[in-house]
Amino acid sequence: MRPVIGPVLRTVQNALEVARFGGLDTGEDASPYEVVDERRAHRLRHYFPGGGPRPAVLLVPPLMMTAEVYDVSSRVSAVRVLDDLGVDPWVVDFGAPEHEPGGLERTVSDHVVAVSEAVDRVRALTGRDVHLAGYSQGGMFCYQAAAYRRSEGIASVVTFGSPADTSVGLPFGLPAWVAAEGAGRVPEWLLGGVAVPGWVTRTGFQLLSPVKSVRSRVEFILALHDRERLAPRERQRRFLEREGWVSWPGPALAEFVRQFIAHNRMLTGGFVVGDRLVTLADISCPVLAFVGEADEIASPGMVRGIRRAAPRAEVYEASLRAGHFGLVVGSLAVERTWPAVAGWARWREDGGEPPEIVVPVGEEAPPPPADAGYGLRLAAGIGAGAARSATGAVRGSRRLAHQAAQNLPRLSRLERIRPDTRMSLGLLLDEQAGRAPDDVFFLYQGRAHTQDAAKRRIDAVVRGLIRVGVRQGDPVGVLMDTRPSALAVVAALSRLGAVAVLLRPDGDPRREAELGQVTRVIADPVNVRRAAGLGVEVLLLGGGADRPAGVFDMETIDPARVTPPGWYRPNPGCAGDLAFVLFTGDGEHLRANRITNRRWALSAFGTASSAALSPADTVYSLTPLQHPSALLMSLGGAAAGGARLALAGAYDPETFWDETRRYGVTVASYTWTLLRDLVNAPPHPGERHHPVRLFIGSGMPRGLWRRVEERFAPARVLEFYASTEAEAILVNVSGRKPGSLGRPLPGGAETRLARYDLERGRVAEGPDGLARECEPGEIGTLVARAGPGRAEAGPGRPLRGLFAPGDAWTATGDLFRRDADGDHWLVGTEAELIRTAEGVVPPGPIRDALGDLPYIDVVAVYGVPAGGAELAVAAVSLREGGEPRPIDLTEALLRVEPALRPALVRVVDEVPVTAGGRLRTAPLRADGVPSAAGGRAFHRDRSGAYRPLTEAARRRLLRPRAAG
Repeated sequence: MRPVIGPVLRTVQNALEVARFGGLDTGEDASPYEVVDERRAHRLRHYFPGGGPRPAVLLVPPLMMTAEVYDVSSRVSAVRVLDDLGVDPWVVDFGAPEHEPGGLERTVSDHVVAVSEAVDRVRALTGRDVHLAGYSQGGMFCYQAAAYRRSEGIASVVTFGSPADTSVGLPFGLPAWVAAEGAGRVPEWLLGGVAVPGWVTRTGFQLLSPVKSVRSRVEFILALHDRERLAPRERQRRFLEREGWVSWPGPALAEFVRQFIAHNRMLTGGFVVGDRLVTLADISCPVLAFVGEADEIASPGMVRGIRRAAPRAEVYEASLRAGHFGLVVGSLAVERTWPAVAGWARWREDGGEPPEIVVPVGEEAPPPPADAGYGLRLAAGIGAGAARSATGAVRGSRRLAHQAAQNLPRLSRLERIRPDTRMSLGLLLDEQAGRAPDDVFFLYQGRAHTQDAAKRRIDAVVRGLIRVGVRQGDPVGVLMDTRPSALAVVAALSRLGAVAVLLRPDGDPRREAELGQVTRVIADPVNVRRAAGLGVEVLLLGGGADRPAGVFDMETIDPARVTPPGWYRPNPGCAGDLAFVLFTGDGEHLRANRITNRRWALSAFGTASSAALSPADTVYSLTPLQHPSALLMSLGGAAAGGARLALAGAYDPETFWDETRRYGVTVASYTWTLLRDLVNAPPHPGERHHPVRLFIGSGMPRGLWRRVEERFAPARVLEFYASTEAEAILVNVSGRKPGSLGRPLPGGAETRLARYDLERGRVAEGPDGLARECEPGEIGTLVARAGPGRAEAGPGRPLRGLFAPGDAWTATGDLFRRDADGDHWLVGTEAELIRTAEGVVPPGPIRDALGDLPYIDVVAVYGVPAGGAELAVAAVSLREGGEPRPIDLTEALLRVEPALRPALVRVVDEVPVTAGGRLRTAPLRADGVPSAAGGRAFHRDRSGAYRPLTEAARRRLLRPRAAG
């Protein structure tokens, strides 16, 4: 009996000790350290102080674990191994938030700043740059802190199972958008107000390997009689079972879910630390990422995302057959991980050979399939091992179904808009601020501004406008560069129900003010002196200027002292009300375009739907706020889709990719040839694995379109056509036909192509006096059905009785062809038609045909007076190294009907364009018929072939001929 009783008694004794104290006393002491710094959100530990000069490694724990993860026991202590191998170990200790003053109110930003402060302190104490290392989310903090500091003072970054792309791991095999959508639907007050207790995260880790967890507990119970057998692993067991887990603060959880799960900003960039925008693309120091091949939490694809997120960094990888925890704790970590870290630090500082398991990551790292479960597992303790679903085959259809579910409410709302429906920019911004006040609304000069902050600023400007006498319906000029105050005043005028007349700083403000019928102008400090010369009341917004006499500074108004009058109601604007006046053209072609709230909403919801915009997107507006594309598409699409808006003070191709990374741009706007300089520029480091998925805009030539998609793949072009005043909107959603403007936007006005008589310059009428709709391939003018309440006066007066008695249509002035699939192709505007001796020539087919030649950069088509008529001339500029050949020109133009081909093709050094990239043909037209000298012009001979222009051919072209 005695041999049986002994083990039983020892089992009972040990079980009582476990029940009373939580585990067995092994007599092990923690590694020695001293706290050398203590701040609000962290303490800095220095282990084994007094070790002399050596590489310094600063270790950062994840939020849900204590700092003891790096010193679990003497047998598996990371800090002890590092010290033994000649490395100086330091550890950031965030403490247990539930026991720290204000600990449960910490944000992700608090932790990133704490790590940055610790780096400064270690540098100050050691006099050397720091190797920054972190496990799991601690590694994410390291990436973020390195980016926040732009690698200053950081020798390298080392991470263990730390994702840089959280879109590649979701429990139960669900598609990525499920996590993003689910995170977006959790109320902010709930997500940010509830901390995740340590036991929840601990349970989640255990559920990842339920069989292993149960087996470990059974083995522990069966071995309770053998204390010596249990002792070596007892501290590790106690750490995992109870002592190693702490609460996850609610605000940090909310920020983590919003920025890094729903929006995946570790990969795309544009995450916010404080109010600063940060991107991992700013990391320039070397990076070593440890990958767990059996990691159930941070899959290899998620961890390897750092290659795409940090294109400037020299990235290395160490791949181990380990799970998430086994990367840093356990026998494998002691034998492989920590010796490799020590070897890495010595190699980076002293040279020699890198550790055997450290290998450089190749340049070509294909993006993994979309998925987003890492954060869900950490935040909610959900295990991926519980279930697997074979959804890969239907992932594409689910994504389409998700986009349809997202877009149908937008299109439905658009279709329900009537002239008396309340709809305005101010109203949409109020809705977004009410939905997510802490979300970022817009980004400018590296700073983020939340919905709530923007709303408070807009409301303050509204009170200022009331104070100076602005009322609903008043036209108010805005003469400002693109800046936050310009955005605020435009939104405030909308909220007040006034009309924002957007004067162009690079235009003719005096003439525009007259056309806009303004009696007062709001200017910024840059433009206030120009505004003072317009002869109207001038108000200054933005401060900081030595303002001219008679100019009132609105910043001196205290909004709290302004009592709103009885007539004021926020956002009173209805769909049929005039909201904005925009200007296009110059000189005799200057035109005021009057935009109703419905017209603005049509573009806003149309952009949001076509581009599938969501809060995960950042829309980068490259054009000034006064430009229709900025107001209607960029600002409108962001407001309707809940996306962030990034404002560019000025477009610069040299800084485009830096700003794209910093802002986390996923959608970039363009106009006309604006992207030409970008696509022609030398490769930029930030361009590799960039986050842009769409370039959206209008007017991009077909050849440039193809070059943009080839160079910046997988991004694609989403081309719109939108008449400024009429409600005709076309969009090429599929992108399968570069150069096509696609089909009418659902929910927009009905459009038709009315057959057009090119010679007479008017709609062609049938015997009954009614217009006929074009057959495929025929040229027609695009008209849009006029909605109720359309003004009867002015240049936009509807065409009555066009297709049937009593109908009303608005002419766009643009000529199209429609192919057999129903896609529209722009032929040109009525004003661009060239009247030659052989007939009328539209410029569009020539532009497309020549633009398809690979060495041609830009094509401009125009008419030159010659011999009593016009000659159709195509001016082309060449890409670097390009040289035109007559046979190429002839073959390219064979795709154009003979009567519509140009008489001349000339090579120019540069085709002039406006600031927005629109072609300017007037300077080219002024050149007349080019000289035959230099071999830079080609004429069409009698056979239809193109040959170098000679003096004889030039004289023949200039002979008097009557127009056909």
